[in-house]
Amino acid sequence: MRANRCVRVCARLILLLIVTATALLAPPPPLFAAGARGAPGAPLADPGLPATVPAIGRTWPVGLRPRVLRGWEPPATVYGPGHRGVDLAAPAGTPVRTVAPGRVAFAGSVAGRGVVSVDLTGTGDPPLRTTYEPVTAAVEEGQEVEPGEVIGSVQAGGSHCSAPCVHWGLRRGEGYLNPLSLLPPWLLHRGPSRLLPLA
Repeated sequence: MRANRCVRVCARLILLLIVTATALLAPPPPLFAAGARGAPGAPLADPGLPATVPAIGRTWPVGLRPRVLRGWEPPATVYGPGHRGVDLAAPAGTPVRTVAPGRVAFAGSVAGRGVVSVDLTGTGDPPLRTTYEPVTAAVEEGQEVEPGEVIGSVQAGGSHCSAPCVHWGLRRGEGYLNPLSLLPPWLLHRGPSRLLPLA
């Protein structure tokens, strides 16, 4: 009798492990909005730049896992059409955080839009620079920032998106890169946890 009970409990535990593993390995919900392009790993805007971006990001700029309204679309030429960053859905007033440690290179207004730029620590010469707009700055030029530190909030106006958003960019020198490449896979593709009953 006790042996049968032990077998049933073991079978349930094995089933629970299988179900949990299946849930954890299931593909996450779509990150990109319908029609958005520019997933990580797309080619660089400047072929003369290093082909890799270190995945040093520790957090998203806004929210826990924001929707990408428009992805990175590298231009074919320096002045060609494209989208030199990604647009992340974020209502006005949303806190904007730096994704990795660095130093504020610029915090101010450009053509009526608030912009914050951060040179990322230990990323070479010239360093990788992230930009966030439209953002009301909460930091000053020269200030050291840590991953997840609030550097401002999304402005109510000045966005080029059809819905409220923050434009997140990445550059090295004059070349544009895909900012999503800064995020490691565990952060980029993290989906919700799923728990299922034993029975």
